[in-house]
Order: sequence, then C-alpha cells, then structure tokens
Amino acid sequence: MQLHQHSMSETISKRYFQEIDNINQYIGVEEFFNIESKLIFEIYHLESAKAKKSLHELIDILSIRFGKQVIKIVRSYFSVLSSIVARKLLDNQVPSKKAFAFNIACNDMIENQMKDAEFLQFADDLIDFFVYFIADRKQPTFRHQTVNKVIMYINDELENDLTVESIANNFHISTSHLSRIFREHVGITLVEYLNVRRVEESQYYLRHTNKSITSISDQFHFCNQSYFTRIFKKYTGVTPKHFRDELHHEFYRFEMAEAELQNV
Repeated sequence: MQLHQHSMSETISKRYFQEIDNINQYIGVEEFFNIESKLIFEIYHLESAKAKKSLHELIDILSIRFGKQVIKIVRSYFSVLSSIVARKLLDNQVPSKKAFAFNIACNDMIENQMKDAEFLQFADDLIDFFVYFIADRKQPTFRHQTVNKVIMYINDELENDLTVESIANNFHISTSHLSRIFREHVGITLVEYLNVRRVEESQYYLRHTNKSITSISDQFHFCNQSYFTRIFKKYTGVTPKHFRDELHHEFYRFEMAEAELQNV
C-alpha cells in the first residue's frame, strides 16, 4: 500500500514538472486564475452578463491548452465551479443539505444534459442558474434584524405550510407586530411576500421538471390550482401553463425596496 502511494505521488510529481516545462507555450494561461476570481465575484454579485463573458474567456484559455480534449476538460471545470458556488451558498447560511443538493443537481446536469455541440450555450445557462439561485439565497440587509431573519426562515422553509401565525410563533412575537415591521421595511405585506416567494420558486419546477401544475400548486401550499394560476399570473403576467410552454418568458423576481437596504 505504501509502495502504491509513493508511486502515485511520484507520478503526479512527474506530470506536474512536465506541465511546468510546457506551460509557457500556451498564451493566456497565466491569466486564468485572475479571470476566474473576476468570474466568481460577478456570480456572487449577480452580474450574469459579465459572468458569462468571463466564463467564455476561461473556456478560450482551456481550448488553447487542451485542444480537442477541451469539452471533457470544460465539463470537469463546470463541476468545480458548481462546488465553489455551493460553498458560497453555505457562506450565505443556506442549510447544508440544500447546498449539497444544489451541487449534486448541477453535476448531474453537467454529466447527463450537457451536449458536446452546445457546451457554450450550456455555460450561459449554468451562469443564469448560479445567479438565480444565489439571488434567492442572498442574505437580506434590512435595518430590522427580525425582518432579515424572517426572510431567511421563509427561504429555508418555503415548501412547508407557512402562515403569518406560524412564523410569528417561531420568532415569539405577535402577528400584528410582525406584520407591521415586515410591511414597513419590505414594502409589501408578509402574506404577499409568501405568495411572491412561492411564485418565484414554482417557476423552476414548471420550467425544469415534469411535475404537473396541480402537483406544484400543492407543493407550495396554494389552496387549489385555480388560486395558484391567479397568483402566478398576477406576478409573472402569464399562467403557469404558458410559462412552462413558452420558454421565452423570463423568470419573475421581486425587487426589494432598495431605499431600505444598507450598504447600497
């Protein structure tokens, strides 16, 4: 066993020094990690257009270095990038099981859904998914800490049957006080916000799963499919069926009242 480990270490060392000798012939390689740092910053700050451009620059560098093997290498790199984003989710206090599920889902898509001929389009789609997911889990920065904690709690427990009463009980405050401070800082009522988050999250299941609309309505605890359709259309402008069938519809996202945010 020790002999095998020693042999493996020597093999890796030899390969490393071979690469050091060869690396100077590949233009732009020295910029790889600078561009990667920029990419990660752009993803974390929800700058999807810039992030896509940076990722394409990294793919160009990988293409120069690996030639015909580039798709295999890019596939591996996308997996690495997914792991980096998963760790950022942990930094944003996303439950570890959700960060783990995110990483598994990304890697499954990379391995089984990424077509060789469309890997550049897949890169753009991956960035869109990263940015959307991080935006959903980004820590709110309202001046009232209870409001921030309530928003994070809703994000984590969204598929449970949340009500104003159950949330208030969880934070040991009255429903009237919770409703007042939430509307004061967020700009909409807590009931409205619950519906907004359910609509935002349900969009992913409509677009990326084969679950029935009734099933998705039940999953997010709308009282019935008709009510789900009415609330969904109120915020997105289209019915759940149209959103699923017409892929050009962009994802709806609620914009927090920036005047209430700190450090903007």
